Amino acid sequence: MTSTAAPATRPARYAVGMFGTSIPISMIKGSLILFYVDMLGLDGRLYGIVMVAYAIIDAVDNPVLGYLSDRTRTRWGRRRPWLLVGAPVLALGTIALFAVPDSLEGPGLVVWFATFAILCEAADSLINANYGALLPELFPRERERATANALRQGFQLLALVVSLALTPWLTTEVFGTEETTTGFTVTAVLYGALACAVIVYMTLGVREDPGALRGPRPPLLATVRVILANPRFWQIGTVSACYLSAMGLVLTGVQLYVRYSLGLPVAYALYLQGVVILATVGFLAVWARVVRVKGAPFTWRLALVLLALGFVPLYLAQDLLTAILAGLCVGVGYAGMLASNDLVIARVLDEDTVVHGAHREGVFLAAFGFFGRLSGIVSGAALASLGALFGYYSGDDPGNQADAAWRTYVCVYPMALAALGAALSLLIRVPDNRRDLGSGPAAGAALSSGGPPVRG
Repeated sequence: MTSTAAPATRPARYAVGMFGTSIPISMIKGSLILFYVDMLGLDGRLYGIVMVAYAIIDAVDNPVLGYLSDRTRTRWGRRRPWLLVGAPVLALGTIALFAVPDSLEGPGLVVWFATFAILCEAADSLINANYGALLPELFPRERERATANALRQGFQLLALVVSLALTPWLTTEVFGTEETTTGFTVTAVLYGALACAVIVYMTLGVREDPGALRGPRPPLLATVRVILANPRFWQIGTVSACYLSAMGLVLTGVQLYVRYSLGLPVAYALYLQGVVILATVGFLAVWARVVRVKGAPFTWRLALVLLALGFVPLYLAQDLLTAILAGLCVGVGYAGMLASNDLVIARVLDEDTVVHGAHREGVFLAAFGFFGRLSGIVSGAALASLGALFGYYSGDDPGNQADAAWRTYVCVYPMALAALGAALSLLIRVPDNRRDLGSGPAAGAALSSGGPPVRG
């Protein structure tokens, strides 16, 4: 029997953790190409190679970190100790990533970039495997889960305002210039300290389910076999990879889209990203209502369709105003995915708990995280393709088609990925929220017998 009592954790206290986890990693995703390729002159092909290695290592460490979390038994809980360790590591790694010594160039620059990019990846994996695993445990019913998820995604959007929209202004106008890297170092210090403080604050307010602590420790190989044999893992994970890779391209390329495609200073990305993200907060509230009325699966599918369509006007934009209006179209679909994607994944975790009677949300969520980390390979491959297709290799060698290159990177590639995800989502059956229906033996028996799940 699994515990069904919800621990006394306030949704807002849990949700604010998303603000802390998102600030450093969003700065990394949003500024890494600009910083290393366009400003420091790292060849885009070498950047792509590092991103492939990044993704491979991530594919290995994600399930291992989740497995260790699931097996942890301490008086402070399973997840809290790992969160308290991961927070300062992520903060220090982010600072080092943007504090490159002036003497480094060539192979030394590549080694520095690879070392601290991978360290940040590992810390981010550690934090999110534990933070994400708390959502289905702390909030078992879908209505309360939807509320907590909407709150945490709202905090994520707030973090994006800080770490994406404000970063170009802080790094090029307040603490540095368009040609210097000092602004990135100072900004990374501020974001790292803020993120660490918020994650620690959230962690100290979480009350984990004591029933999960009394459960058996899941064995690694048997757990991996169950996950790999679960068709929902592959189906829903592939759709999630399409969505996350699409948005990953947007986040990593928008500053260079502003510079080359719109012909504006990088600092103007503040207005494009700021308006779109703030509007997305409002869209998120509407989508949360849709989830409560129509359910997570319906919302998930509709949002994917709207996300794919939103990239069309962004491709056609010619100035800041039209880019902002087009960005709002992308924001509609993006907000829908924020409101629904994690809820769809949580249903798969719930189903596994009911069927197998073991709490292994950490390793299961970490395995899902592998699909999200594929965005590193996608962004690396997309960046490398710009050289072959448009002659853009770096800021030192941008070629004469940089405008088309970054329109393709930020609009065409994401549109294709979102459209693929939308098509696949229509073919997938999403399981019911079994905790809403009851998590007793009858529910587990129904699933074990192969009875068809309800299509949302």
